[in-house]
Amino acid sequence: MTSLGWSQSWRIARRDLHTGFRGLRLLFLCLFLGVATLAAISSLTASITDELSARGRTLLGGDVEIAMMQREAGAADRRAFARLGTLSETVRMQAMAQWAGPARVDAPPAVLTELKGVDTAYPLYGTLTLTQGRYAPLTPDRILIGPALAERLQVKPGDALRYGGASFTIAAIIADEPDRIGEGFTLGPVAIVSMAGLQRTGLIQPGSLTTAKYRVKLPPGTDARALHDRLEKAYASQGWTFKDRERAAPGASRFFERMGQFLSLIGLAALVIAGIGVSNGVSSYLALKRGSIATLKVLGATSADIARIYLLQIGAVAALAIVAGLVVGALLPPALIALAGDILPVKPGFAIHVLPLATSAVYGLLIAFLFTLPPLAKARTLPVVAILRELVDPRYRLDRQSLIAMGLASTALLVLAIGTAREPLFSAAVLAATAGVLLLLLGLGWVVTWVARRLPRPRRPLWRLAITNLYRPGAQTAALVVALGLALTLFVTLAGIQTSLRAEIARTVPEKAPDQFVLDIPSAKEATFRAILTIRAPGATVNVVPALRGRIVGYGDVRVADLKEIPEGAWFLRGERGVTYSATLPQGSDLVAGQWWPRDYTGPPLVSLDEEAAKVLDIGVGDSLTVSLLGREMTARIASLRKVNWDTMGFNYVLVFSPNALASAPHSLAATITLPDGASQQVQGATTRALLAAFPGVSVVAVGEIIGQVGSLLDQMATAIVAAASVAILAGIAVLVGAIAASRQARAYDSVILKTLGATRWQILGTQALEYGLLAGILAMVSLALGSVAAWFVIVQVFDFGWAPDWSIVLATLGGGALLTLGIGLAGSIPLMSVRPARALRAL
Repeated sequence: MTSLGWSQSWRIARRDLHTGFRGLRLLFLCLFLGVATLAAISSLTASITDELSARGRTLLGGDVEIAMMQREAGAADRRAFARLGTLSETVRMQAMAQWAGPARVDAPPAVLTELKGVDTAYPLYGTLTLTQGRYAPLTPDRILIGPALAERLQVKPGDALRYGGASFTIAAIIADEPDRIGEGFTLGPVAIVSMAGLQRTGLIQPGSLTTAKYRVKLPPGTDARALHDRLEKAYASQGWTFKDRERAAPGASRFFERMGQFLSLIGLAALVIAGIGVSNGVSSYLALKRGSIATLKVLGATSADIARIYLLQIGAVAALAIVAGLVVGALLPPALIALAGDILPVKPGFAIHVLPLATSAVYGLLIAFLFTLPPLAKARTLPVVAILRELVDPRYRLDRQSLIAMGLASTALLVLAIGTAREPLFSAAVLAATAGVLLLLLGLGWVVTWVARRLPRPRRPLWRLAITNLYRPGAQTAALVVALGLALTLFVTLAGIQTSLRAEIARTVPEKAPDQFVLDIPSAKEATFRAILTIRAPGATVNVVPALRGRIVGYGDVRVADLKEIPEGAWFLRGERGVTYSATLPQGSDLVAGQWWPRDYTGPPLVSLDEEAAKVLDIGVGDSLTVSLLGREMTARIASLRKVNWDTMGFNYVLVFSPNALASAPHSLAATITLPDGASQQVQGATTRALLAAFPGVSVVAVGEIIGQVGSLLDQMATAIVAAASVAILAGIAVLVGAIAASRQARAYDSVILKTLGATRWQILGTQALEYGLLAGILAMVSLALGSVAAWFVIVQVFDFGWAPDWSIVLATLGGGALLTLGIGLAGSIPLMSVRPARALRAL
């Protein structure tokens, strides 16, 4: 017996391979879907993050940025910054814009805006573009406003606006603010004035919630990253925030990297699911080639020859599918960016990202190899007699060589997935869960077969045939259970995710949230503030707290500046955060450890810490915490830990100090106002006007606007998740099609025998409908449980939201998914009704 070489094997494989990929189209489709999804998601993520990095100077507004809250740099620090290069200073704050034109009945209400003062050097990089004309440094009485503000106030260039105690003439409408992304999240539309104009407003008072930023344009050849690190160490005690052009928008970069990682894992799960479709497709194809395989073996072909011939055929189709998927994945990001419109922070141009595409290709190759091996091993190892009798006497076992190869491929897949992940543990958990679901469904398929074999035979012929089909020779029950189970589980998962995201805003927030936030209330005017509310909003619930900004610079024996990397989950160590002081336990918090200080406490500074923050930092009651406030460091002992109920949308602080620690520091007050049930919008408007008349510097935030912004963000996230997971659903449907295709010959034979015995086409189709219906009924509860767990994990563990699915929609989706999959199964069975007896019997 002579073994064929690779060239001879390829000659036979090429001649035998149908030009239309007949029999291997499912393999092509599954691999194409999975690779295209992975390539598109990873390429889009790379495009956005690379663009954020490439436009770092423009997005940041300089090569290096030094930011501080509630204060501005002193003269000596300004001179030190100026020695580094060209210096530009900006100050921004929330402020209310009011119509300042002639009095009229339909004057628009005041609008919360992001007021930004800029100097004559602004912008150092990029161009501030206007809808008409060119930007020039502003005079103290001129203002530029964003299109959103112009639309809300129904104003145009030449009209007048009031901020605090100053009026401004609108000079132009802003078309593009170059450093918009670097400024971060804002609560309202932007308005820009000169630094002198900002001083005219009188809004900046001791304790005002302002942010001063000093951007530096460095001389050519200066290492911005090294300078960033040097400044951070030199000014570690100041509590300032430093950025450089390489990480101009770290928050946006982290968000898109993590979202991309999550969506990539969804794509990888879809590819793994598609792998089952690959296995079914290859099984179906090799079943069609049963006669050819037997003939080759009779003529002297070895097992190695069979493996080479069909591995070359399958490999050729898989390679074409992977290449096609990579092409589509590389071309999709520009289209997705165009469809996203203004949702994305940047609009990167077309670029080929080699590493994401290469990674997607390797994933596709590994999945194709892993799931092709089992059916190929059967064709390779079975003797000729067993191959010819397989339809009525199936035999199947994996040889040692195939098991070793599959183990190596699985290990390589895991190493690639975990090694390239931003969060390896999370990636490992997702892959383990996917594998667990597949194994559970395979086990359930075996249980269904075992139970069906032992059930008493029903009297009705159709029911008897339907149950017998579950365990007859050549039955694809396990594959059908996996296919139906995956499809139904994915339907439930998507419904649970989408309805929970909607419920996060629609249900939880309105029940607990206040109606308005008021910021920058003068600390000496609390009594006046409460008196106004008593008159304008009788019955309102008011919560007033001191508002300061501080940065944690040390905890225990650790200095934050000395950390190589911020601990996972320690978001509160990045930049300055809100802090407050209180004589009593704040609203929205529950004491879980330690004791609260007495009202008249006068000892060393004490602080109460959020329990989750304490866990992340591995500290507790009795440990020390060092915070930089207004440029001065203060060390306090942790007196207690609190559980903070963040979903109340009230004033929730990670750090709450004893009053004696901060009461003497310059600060303002912040308040929440919860109006009585049934209060109208007119009451809110009257309250806002009265507060602005008494305190021109306050900012009034309508909670409805915040909810609207957050709701839009959640809708965008839900859309991205649904779009990515839709591919997984398509893969699940492909698995179902593959399972039907794999049993096509056996079902064609059964159909011919039944028709010969007098069965009608409708009776044969009804038998298969009962079979699929039984499986769908068995799997409905299992899929409901699995899909609910998966959706809960995404909502609670990944996004940290509340679990509140709409079960009526979830159940309706499950029912619709069951009908859809049943319809697909029956549609695949219809061609079997027209199979000619002679053709079916010759195929045996």
